Amino acid sequence: MRYKCAMKRALPLLALTALLAACDNGGGVPTPGPGPAPTYTVSGEVIAPGGVALTTLGLASSANWDAPHVPGQVLVTTGSTLGAQSLTVLSGVRTQRLDDTLTLAFTPGGETDPAFAARLTAAGLQTQPNYLYHALAVPNDPGYPDDQPYLLRINAQNAWDAFDAKGQAPTGPIVAVLDTGVDATHPDLTGRLLPGRDFCGSNDLSNCTIDNTPEDTGGHGTASVGLIGAATNNARGMAGLTWTGRNILPVKVFGGADASTVTVRQGIEYAVQQGAKVINMSLGGPGASDPDPLMHQAIQAAVAANVTVVASAGNTPGDGVYYPAAYPEVIAVGAAARNGTLSCFSARPTATRPRQLDLIAPGGNSTVGTCQGESDDLIVSLTTGGGYAYWAGTSESAPLVSGVAALMRGINPNLTATQTRQLLKSTATTVSGGALLNAGAAVRAAATATPAPDPVPNTYDVTVQAFSGSTVVNTFKGQLKSGDKRLPYTLNLPAGTYTLRATITGAGKTYRGEANVQLNANKQVNIQTQ
Repeated sequence: MRYKCAMKRALPLLALTALLAACDNGGGVPTPGPGPAPTYTVSGEVIAPGGVALTTLGLASSANWDAPHVPGQVLVTTGSTLGAQSLTVLSGVRTQRLDDTLTLAFTPGGETDPAFAARLTAAGLQTQPNYLYHALAVPNDPGYPDDQPYLLRINAQNAWDAFDAKGQAPTGPIVAVLDTGVDATHPDLTGRLLPGRDFCGSNDLSNCTIDNTPEDTGGHGTASVGLIGAATNNARGMAGLTWTGRNILPVKVFGGADASTVTVRQGIEYAVQQGAKVINMSLGGPGASDPDPLMHQAIQAAVAANVTVVASAGNTPGDGVYYPAAYPEVIAVGAAARNGTLSCFSARPTATRPRQLDLIAPGGNSTVGTCQGESDDLIVSLTTGGGYAYWAGTSESAPLVSGVAALMRGINPNLTATQTRQLLKSTATTVSGGALLNAGAAVRAAATATPAPDPVPNTYDVTVQAFSGSTVVNTFKGQLKSGDKRLPYTLNLPAGTYTLRATITGAGKTYRGEANVQLNANKQVNIQTQ
């Protein structure tokens, strides 16, 4: 078919030229109109708040800048991409990227930590202090032990006999001990230790370095390790609850006298990565409700990964149960005296902080500090330099529970963290001070427990909308399941500038995040929600 263009001779020359250009393409074919705008792909991941599994999400609480914290530091929860306002407020600030969702920002000179945090929060960032945590035991009366009566009180022999009846040595899975490190040369730890990690090798919380030598200089961590895993039946020293196997993972989280949010969180994440099934934390500090959401998220993620988490309740009777033991996912352990009462120093519920103890275990009494006038009832364990010492504190009680938890998960490898917690509590002996750990009953109950059914996962709806001004140009929809941290998304969009808004909804909560993108090529953009 031929195309013609009709023209009137009387048209002016300029109009005639325009018509010719419009009607003829040199061969009598009309010039096509402009083609469609180019389309590009923007893709990436929608990231759950803090980068933790969705079963663990909780609302962040207000930061308490009056609580002990590492001075000159502010923890900032960020995604892998930051908005322009956030980038501006961090410009010129010394920062240290800890992982893909967490940054350590150093407070500029002349500015207080709370004021700096407020400025960051106003720019759309989540902030909190880098809280301090303390060891919860004090060594007393160094000396080689004659016996370990606390093992009789928790019925440890009965637990060991359950293994013997099956022709097995009493052992268990990997137990991570988050503490001051360990004396790896102690003769009573021969063949028991995995390499481990030191999250503050500089021993300076204001400038931590990470290395692979979790050396203990104070003895606290070595004592915790010894109660769980001193080599046993070796005609030497003391008996640990788990007898044999290279399954004790020392994780040093202290920098000097204290640990911090950052080091403990890193230690928890490392323990999970290394395959630990039990985490012991003989550390803590008093605080208001949920004072440290970043640590809480790490604990929740560990429990969601089927890890049993145990912590000391604290060594002051009037301050309630310390954190991290006060978190509901943690087994909170108080100290029991010889007669079954709570040790005079042991943390316990108060009117303002009613969190109950889950278990009590021998932790000693002492004629020092808050226990004046009471008879000594100390716990023997290892100390640095290849020696032994007597200790008192909930720092000794927690490792006894962790050791039994390891035995339970050793005699029945299919036992879940939830089952372990339930059986520890249901088999405990009722005494005047509370639920006293009963190792024999707990291990025998674990041996016959049937595998738990797989939980029905929650689902969370995820939406990503691309806005050009107030107009939604394209929408992605998907779902996350319990335990998921991220969901990939893809949107096809014309070239232009867009705001990507992500929403996660489920379990009665909603989380949002956004990112800006100028699209003139295919791009990768992750969206952090909070």
